[in-house]
Amino acid sequence: MHGAARSQGSSPRTGGGRHGGGRGGRGGRGGGRVFGQGDLRLIVLHLIAQSPRHGYELIKAIEEGFGGQYAPSAGAIYPTLSLLEEQDLIEPFSESPDRKKRYRITATGQAWLDDNRAVVDGVAARMRMAARAMAGEAPPERVVQAMHTLKHALLLRRGPWSDAEVERVARLLQTAADAIVDAPETTPADGLRP
Repeated sequence: MHGAARSQGSSPRTGGGRHGGGRGGRGGRGGGRVFGQGDLRLIVLHLIAQSPRHGYELIKAIEEGFGGQYAPSAGAIYPTLSLLEEQDLIEPFSESPDRKKRYRITATGQAWLDDNRAVVDGVAARMRMAARAMAGEAPPERVVQAMHTLKHALLLRRGPWSDAEVERVARLLQTAADAIVDAPETTPADGLRP
């Protein structure tokens, strides 16, 4: 097992560089980066863990995840696959009649995903939110202001962060994010209860 593959310095989350999330072949409304640094690598690893795939299948799966509003370019996907392979997180194989090289997750890659499930889930949630935004569903001004208030509450909090407090705040934020993303579109959300 590659020890470096699970260390912070060479994890799929770090070192996004220019391939961490370009605009891809379709761009997207509003411009800018679709993925944060290293997020594309996490999504690719997550998709390969679900089912072995080749590069084009990954591009199509990500495009589906964005409701057709964004597709990463081959120039982003193939270097990402090479990096994940170098990190011993995926491995190539070819068992299909079309002889295309597909990738499957390694034991090291699965262990990394298991150890970093919260990070992967966060990237997937941001991906769903970005897809909604690209579809023209911009949040109303009241929601934007609430986002700013939340950000300031986190930045201005005084005192040390105990492990228990980190877990409590992270759980609250994740619960809120999940409720926002997963809320049925036909019924208004009634807010979160503490």
